[in-house]
Amino acid sequence: MADAAAPAQPAAGTNPGPLAGLRVAELGSLIAGPFATRLMAEFGADVVKIESPAQGDDPGGDQLRTWRKLHAGTSLWWAAQARNKRCITVNLKHPQGRDIVLRLAAQADVLVENMRPGALERLGLGWDALRAVNPSLVMVRISGFGQTGPMRQQPGFGAIAEAMGGMRYLTGDPDRPPMRANLSLGDSIAALHATMGALMALRHRDATGGRWNGSSGGEGQVVDVALTESVFNLLESTLMEYSADGTVRERTGTSIPGITPSNVYRSQGGEWVQISGNGDAIFKRLMRAIGRIDMAEDAGLASNQGRMQRVGEIDAAIQTWAGQHAAADIVQTMRAAAVPASRIYSIKDIVQDPQFQARGMIQRHLLADGTPVDLPTPAPRFSLTPGGTRWLGPALGAHNDGVLHELGLTAAEIAALRDQGVI
Repeated sequence: MADAAAPAQPAAGTNPGPLAGLRVAELGSLIAGPFATRLMAEFGADVVKIESPAQGDDPGGDQLRTWRKLHAGTSLWWAAQARNKRCITVNLKHPQGRDIVLRLAAQADVLVENMRPGALERLGLGWDALRAVNPSLVMVRISGFGQTGPMRQQPGFGAIAEAMGGMRYLTGDPDRPPMRANLSLGDSIAALHATMGALMALRHRDATGGRWNGSSGGEGQVVDVALTESVFNLLESTLMEYSADGTVRERTGTSIPGITPSNVYRSQGGEWVQISGNGDAIFKRLMRAIGRIDMAEDAGLASNQGRMQRVGEIDAAIQTWAGQHAAADIVQTMRAAAVPASRIYSIKDIVQDPQFQARGMIQRHLLADGTPVDLPTPAPRFSLTPGGTRWLGPALGAHNDGVLHELGLTAAEIAALRDQGVI
């Protein structure tokens, strides 16, 4: 694999990463569970992803392999979502398949799953069975509504979490239907909570005895991540406002409620520019930059409270000025005045932007057939132990033999499992 440009951090492969030595088993599919383990794998964890084998007309594997834009029959998304993971196939309904998962769990630090609550228990792979082979295991369970409550067994995708968790209600124009971002935010937010929860639980395990050595170890536990609760966790002060006096925050389109000015403004050429001049000193600089000295010196606009009373007037002044200038000139003027501003970027803009390029945030790799593809560089940054891409999302069952050999199975035993449809 070749980088498109020299990254701004040590190249992938030169450092094992901060999670090197961490063993993670993944029983996940689609977005939330696999994204959580992707983050761990990017920073050095050994992630073994367990997928269903191909059977008859069923191609097997994570459905994400065929989502969105495909190349040679496989999703381009897969290249990033499964990078650095070792992929094996296991028929979880077969007794010997269950035994393989238990062997993996016995050696793992973390097991991540995002099946519907109760599914693993029906397979004989619930928390009690896993804890019996590894009392120090951290089990991260991701589901739509959590492992308890009246809706625990209802299917729940990211879109439902965004709706029920309050995000959709707040997104869009006040006179239009609630909107969604063109991304799987609910799933990704849950994945971040899952990763955070796993590392917190590992901290407790290590503080109470560390990894299970066959006879002793620290305290393992279950991390219960609900998509709805993960989204709800981002709702800032909305709950406090409602509990105080019944205030329900409503949709406000492109502006930020209670903060002025912060909005998008249309340039002379029709492009949109975000300008955030909502600090008191920043507001003065913004008004001077657009030639509105009168507003910069207006005592009634010196604080956000006063500006909120005249939000329409302020936005109109900024829009009048912006409509007379090209987007690039607007951004240049704002940045010269130390006012936060940016054009609204597409993915094309991101790839071409000097800041992203200087930070090495776009790295080029090669697919199996030699086709180049760009992936985002793992974030956040580490000065000593950065993340990296060791390999792209592998083929179905690519690591069966290697992983099963590590679990103590012989070549003959692995061949028998394959013949029996276990792997």
